Amino acid sequence: MALTQADIDTLAKATIPAQKLLIDGTWREGRGGETEVLSPINGRILTTLSAASAADVAEATAAARRAFEDGRWSRMAPAGRKAVLHRLADLIDRHATELAVLGVRDNGTEISMALKAEPGSAAGTFRYYAEAIDKVYGEIAPTALNVLALIHREPVGVVAAIVPWNFPLMIGAWKIAPALATGNSVVLKPAETASLSLLRLAELALEAGVPPGVFNVVTGPGRVTGEALALSHDVDVMVFTGSGATGRRLLQYSAQSNLKRCYLELGGKSPNVVFADAPDLSAAAKAAANAIFRNAGQVCVAGSRLLVQASVHDQFVAELAAATRKLTPGNPLHLDTQVGAVNSLTQLEGNLGFVADATREGGEIVTGGTRALEETGGYYMDPTIVTGVRPEHRLYREEVFGPVLAVTPFEDEAEALRLANASDFGLAAGVWTASLSRAHRMIRGIRSGVVHVNTYGGSDITVPLSGMKQSGNGADKSLHALEKYTELKTAWIQL
Repeated sequence: MALTQADIDTLAKATIPAQKLLIDGTWREGRGGETEVLSPINGRILTTLSAASAADVAEATAAARRAFEDGRWSRMAPAGRKAVLHRLADLIDRHATELAVLGVRDNGTEISMALKAEPGSAAGTFRYYAEAIDKVYGEIAPTALNVLALIHREPVGVVAAIVPWNFPLMIGAWKIAPALATGNSVVLKPAETASLSLLRLAELALEAGVPPGVFNVVTGPGRVTGEALALSHDVDVMVFTGSGATGRRLLQYSAQSNLKRCYLELGGKSPNVVFADAPDLSAAAKAAANAIFRNAGQVCVAGSRLLVQASVHDQFVAELAAATRKLTPGNPLHLDTQVGAVNSLTQLEGNLGFVADATREGGEIVTGGTRALEETGGYYMDPTIVTGVRPEHRLYREEVFGPVLAVTPFEDEAEALRLANASDFGLAAGVWTASLSRAHRMIRGIRSGVVHVNTYGGSDITVPLSGMKQSGNGADKSLHALEKYTELKTAWIQL
């Protein structure tokens, strides 16, 4: 039966109880007090989160360590873990609309996107890694006949995962699923402004049969909860998606504690390069608008720097502006809304600050640039296009993480490549051209973990998402993600 607006409206009215921490299979109050959860849809209080103190975090990591050491999950046969993770995926599917609506009320993503990108993606991710765990083998090294050399892969131990607010279920699953699949225990810290769907996921994990202590959730501010996790000697690996400033602090905390491995996805300022010979400039313009303005620009791989060949620049910007004006912000719980809310008032004010700086530096606003729907009490912004942006401008260099697009012209392929790489980031990129040779030259030349050709976005769980330069290290998604959550051990046996 098709989902209706009435179904969504009913779930959107549900009262959300005060939230607690999950430690060692028990829901409990945190010692750090409570914080209010404000909905970006209307600025009203949804519920409260329990804030974990450093002592709460210590108890969570100790519980995770005990669970790992006693083998209740780490030494379970892969087929057993596989069955539990499949049950969890089935439960996510069963509660998909509930999870999506809960998440939208919390973080403002448009429901049409959230249904697929959040519970839909998370269920698929858990199934993918459930199926992978009994199909990844060890190795036998080529040695002399009187030696047998075996290479084992073992779980690392306790994984701390800190996930962002833009797609908490999707990105959370990218980290939780492979960590659990390989036999680790997990302590999860959701973002303060997007914890609700992940706390519900934890309930479903217990229902699916994940043993107590194997999956723990601690909520609270990064300066307390996140810092305590990063300094913990019980944590073996930390995985994080978020800002570069926080990523740097996590590396420092690792050095100050037990030298835990840190895998960081630190965002991007991704170039979307349009050549004059693009197969369909109108289609490219619509894709460029969606690449930056869906989810109000709050997408790690968003195509936030648009580089357009000068000979088609004016034509392309006109088509881009026409496509953008059709993407008006609205209530993200409405099925026909294409641009949802900005996650918080702080984020909205930061977005507007980037626009103000861009105009001071000589950029020209083609459309947008202002707050929208202020009368709702929510946090909305009109999709914004700024032309005349140069590499020295702040809008060109820094990640906005909002619906603001910087447009820069280029003359030829060499300049396009130079501009594309003129960034400290290297997460994603796009190239639009009818030339197969040029496409491959650009793929080789652009320093980004993902390069889209004649499309933007849409890659699935089978391929890695990894950053270059200051976009981070390690990979989410694909079988390569398993490398973060396993140790290599060599057995050298004299025969």
